[in-house]
Amino acid sequence: MSLRKNSEIKSIQGDEGTKIKQYFHPRNTLNGINYSIAQFTLEPRKKSKLHKMSSSEIYYILEGSGMLKINEDVYQLEKDDSVYVPPNSKQFIENTGSINLRFLCIVEPAWKADNEILLE
Repeated sequence: MSLRKNSEIKSIQGDEGTKIKQYFHPRNTLNGINYSIAQFTLEPRKKSKLHKMSSSEIYYILEGSGMLKINEDVYQLEKDDSVYVPPNSKQFIENTGSINLRFLCIVEPAWKADNEILLE
């Protein structure tokens, strides 16, 4: 078993403009998972950089509200909403609310720097 306590995980600054806490990834988990799960935080009126991933992703909104653009589609998101992002989709997320936007991102196969391309 692998236990990851939120209070013990340090945030890092993501290349796409978010603060990230990596909970589970194959490199830090004993049971050989193939996906990764991380919590992202985006301050009000901020947005991530336009990027694409070769992996699929699921976003789950924990707190706040925002707008997620996937290719030409726009989704308005709020607490407890979730959305699937297909592989190789151009995407960014923007905090449209007045509090921090916090969300989980599940990536399968697990996130790797080589799988992400910044487009701006």
